[in-house]
Amino acid sequence: MAIDPESFDEPVVDYDFAKISTPRSLIDQMSGAGGFTATKLAYARDILKQMNQDIQEVDADPAKVTNWLSFPACLCATGTRGFFVEALKRNMFNVVSTTCGMLDHDIARAYKHYYHGAFELDDIELGEHSLMRLGNVIVPNASYGEIIEAMVMPALEEIREERLKSTGKTGADAWIGFGSIHLVWALGEKLGTPDTLIHWAWKNKIPVCIPGITDGSIGAQLFMFRQKYRDFHIDTLADEQVMSDLTWDVESSNALMVGGGISKHHVIWWNQYRGGLDAAVYITTAPEHDGSLSGARLREAISWGKMRPEAPNVCVEGDASVLLPLLGADLFNGD
Repeated sequence: MAIDPESFDEPVVDYDFAKISTPRSLIDQMSGAGGFTATKLAYARDILKQMNQDIQEVDADPAKVTNWLSFPACLCATGTRGFFVEALKRNMFNVVSTTCGMLDHDIARAYKHYYHGAFELDDIELGEHSLMRLGNVIVPNASYGEIIEAMVMPALEEIREERLKSTGKTGADAWIGFGSIHLVWALGEKLGTPDTLIHWAWKNKIPVCIPGITDGSIGAQLFMFRQKYRDFHIDTLADEQVMSDLTWDVESSNALMVGGGISKHHVIWWNQYRGGLDAAVYITTAPEHDGSLSGARLREAISWGKMRPEAPNVCVEGDASVLLPLLGADLFNGD
């Protein structure tokens, strides 16, 4: 069956937790009902609720409590982005580790729609229509590359002008200390809308570290910007300094980690310097036997000193686009 580009007309919409009417007692019942993943999800909810309570009690003071959040960019192409937006809006986490694609999808979806598709669509034909498939999400090039190029380059020009003025320096010296964290805040101020992560990261001054900042469409924009201004660069070690400062002397350090890779590793890597995380929830679909960080359970992190032996922790196996909305419906509603 031939693909009709006009048939993709149902936009992807983020979860609005204020409108979710599912009883909050559902996860409580999961705890009592048992049954494999349900029990784990209930325990994960309890850990996250305690994390949120702890950070609200100290008014998000990173000297006392650091709550880490890590996740892969793909979820921001779906309505699950709404979970992360709501969490940052509520200051549930005070540091984020993610990938470059988060910026890509967050900025793109602020101005253009992604659409519902299907896993079984013909990818050759999709490509002929400039339609890209991310799982069962359809990303038109006009909603991705084209809009990112149109929005980001002018913003980078503004950022450069402001950076040179504020530092009083020229050349490469002006960019010392300007990491991905500061780039996210600057883009959040200039391009973020209230339905984006970058808006709330900027508004609440939550550090969002992107260790692989060049690995995405935004990375390509940064590279092209550097062709025009050869002294421009992102100071990645400035990001590491921020994460170090959030780790060494903090009284309590906890994490929600979704998926593996560089985002997860930056969380557990820095926490080994303080003897490990104090509490953690991990969500993954990866099998343990493949030896990947995505598959590695939290108990493995204990052997590396990245998780304290006595720390409450749980690994919930499953699709985060299902599990996070269930958790959010509980955590973001009621007391």
